[in-house]
This record gives sequence, C-alpha cells and structure tokens, in this order.
Amino acid sequence: MAVWDDLVGQTRVEEQLAAAARDADALVTAHVAGEPAPAASKMTHAWLFTGPPGSGRATAARAFAAALQCVSPDRAMGGVPGCGFCDGCHTTLVGTHADVEIVRTDLLSIGVKETRELVRRAQLSPAGGRWQVIVLEDADRLTEGAGNVLLKAIEEPAPRTVWLLCTPSIEDVLPTIRSRCRLLTLRTPPVEAVADVLVRRDGIEPEAAYAAARATQGHIDRARRLATDERARARRAVVLKLPLRVADVGGCLKAAQELVDAAAEDAKQVAEEVDVKETEDMKAALGAAQGGRMPRGTAGVMKDLEERQKRRRTRTQRDSLDLALTDLTGFYRDVLALQLRSRSAIANVDVRDALERIAGETTPDRTLRRIEAILACRDALDRNVAPLLAVEAMTMALRG
Repeated sequence: MAVWDDLVGQTRVEEQLAAAARDADALVTAHVAGEPAPAASKMTHAWLFTGPPGSGRATAARAFAAALQCVSPDRAMGGVPGCGFCDGCHTTLVGTHADVEIVRTDLLSIGVKETRELVRRAQLSPAGGRWQVIVLEDADRLTEGAGNVLLKAIEEPAPRTVWLLCTPSIEDVLPTIRSRCRLLTLRTPPVEAVADVLVRRDGIEPEAAYAAARATQGHIDRARRLATDERARARRAVVLKLPLRVADVGGCLKAAQELVDAAAEDAKQVAEEVDVKETEDMKAALGAAQGGRMPRGTAGVMKDLEERQKRRRTRTQRDSLDLALTDLTGFYRDVLALQLRSRSAIANVDVRDALERIAGETTPDRTLRRIEAILACRDALDRNVAPLLAVEAMTMALRG
C-alpha cells in the first residue's frame, strides 16, 4: 500500500506531492554523489496544506513526509517514492522516524517556547534519513509571537529541512509565512469515497458507512467515529433535536445549558482517562516517595502540569461544542436546501420530518440568519467568551 492510499478524493494534490517527492529524491541523490542539483525542481523547503475540516490536511502532510524519507530500492528503477513498506515510510507513518517531527497540540495555542524548540531542531542535518521534516498539524494555533519565530526559520532554511504546515485556510497564518510556502488546497472528499474507505479499511457495513459519510458531509474522522461509536450517535441525535426545543425562552436556556454540560462531560471523561495516569507518571519520574510525598523543588513542575491539563480540558470542551455547532449548521443547511428546492443532497435524512417542519414554518432569509447566529457563537468561543453565555445567545437567536 503506497503512502498516498490514505488520501481520499485528493487526486490532484497526490499528483503534485508525488512529483515533488521524485524531484526531492533526485536532489538528495545528486547531493550524496557530489553532483550539481537538477536545474528545475518541483521541490521546495516549505509547504502549506489548507482545506476544510475532514479534508485530510495532516494525512497529506504525513504521506509526503513518508515519501521524502522513502528508501525503497524500486526508486532506482523508476519507482515513485512513497512505497509504504520500506523502513523510511513505515517509521514516518507510525511516528518513530528520527528525522520527522510531527507536532500536534491538545491545547488552545502553540507558543514561542515550543516553536523555538522546533526551529532549533530544523537547523540540524538529518540523522539518518534523507530530509529533516517538521510537520506542524496545527499551524493555525501559532500565537503571533510564535509565527514570527517560525518566519525566521522559513526565511533562512537549512539545506535539507522541509516545513509542512497544516491550516484550515491561508488566512490562518501570517501573510509573510504563507508567501514563503507552496500552497496545496485540499477539498472535501466525496461522500461515496469516504463511505468506500470506511467499508474497506474499517470493516463497516456499507449502509452504515454511507449514512455516516453523508451525515458528516465527507469528514473522514467524524464519519468513522459516527459509524463506530454509539455515544457519538446519541450525542448527534440530541443536537439535531435542538431546533425543535427553542420555541420559548425557557427552552432556549435549557437547551444551551444541556449543550454546555455535555461538552463539559466530554472534557471530564478525557481528564479521567489521561490526567490521572499523566500525573502519576510525572510523580514517579520526579521520584515521589511511596506515600506520595514529592521531593523538594518539584512543586513548580507539578503546577505546570496541572495548568497544562486545565488548558487541555478547556480545549476538549470547546472541540466538543464546536462539533455540536457543526452538526447544527448542517441541520439548517438542509433546511435552506429544502426551502430553495435545491438539488443538493440532504445530509440529515434521518431527521427529515424535523427539517421539513422547520422549512415550512420559516423563510430562507430567517434560516440564513440562524446559520449566522451559529457562526457568531463559534467566533465568540474562539474569543474566549464564556461557553454558556455564547451558547445562550445563539439559542435565543435561533428562537427569534
């Protein structure tokens, strides 16, 4: 299986990356042999992968990183780098390659300190691979200061270092950074392609796979979760009932509270699964006594860990809310499609009765304003507005 096989519905991007990987292989081969580099090359030192959620930005970046480290002997016979089986491809894809740093965060932002560490690493020569590759999956979460630190590294790159940045859109990084990167734009995969992947790779029944792919409008990870996790299906069902529960002020406030409470419960469950083990591991590493007493001078370390865990819980709660708001936006998108008699496929066919009821009671103009209210709620959450306050304002707007 080639490294590109995990890219779903991205044929054009795959062709571009495969061509760049071939040229990158030629550059390294010429460097090792002491020969001049090829005159024309599709390879460059910085790439920006953009696309809507679920399009596979990070998957494409990791596949490209694997192709850059490919050591398959087939390359000498005209084979395309990225076989998926050699040591370079395998270790990159599983995250253990010494010269590939894959950076993802479960926090709200990536700060200057973390970025400086990446920049230091980027200045090193490859330890054993062909390139030093830094995959920044959440480049949109760089603070302004961190972005300026990264800019310096991209402006003056090391000879065999490659930066792979992933963001939802080009506006999510500094203009000075995106002007120095080669842009690759991914699209939302077709529903049929996502359903096919769920059937082939996850063993999901075709009917359930297609229903999940259609409900998530081509978002691969969400479709897989929806098809395999009963709790995710139950949570979505509750969210899709919300438009019928906001007929009065009391219903709006109750629905908002339940939505926020559900997100908080998600964050609590993640904390129970991760935080306890993380804390115990840290205590053991710091040499805590059998009774749990910590050595002197370690209080600051534990306080930093607690602060990180707190930020992670906040991020988890926001992600859960954002997922609910995405489902709610899809609901009203279907309402608008019915009102305009659009030929677009309905995503939430399992609640078609509710869609038709809302569509018959309101106008397209009102539906658009409701969608704007949901988007405004997402913006408010991004600006650190209290979740309950933001969601209550949204549910009241849905009623108005």
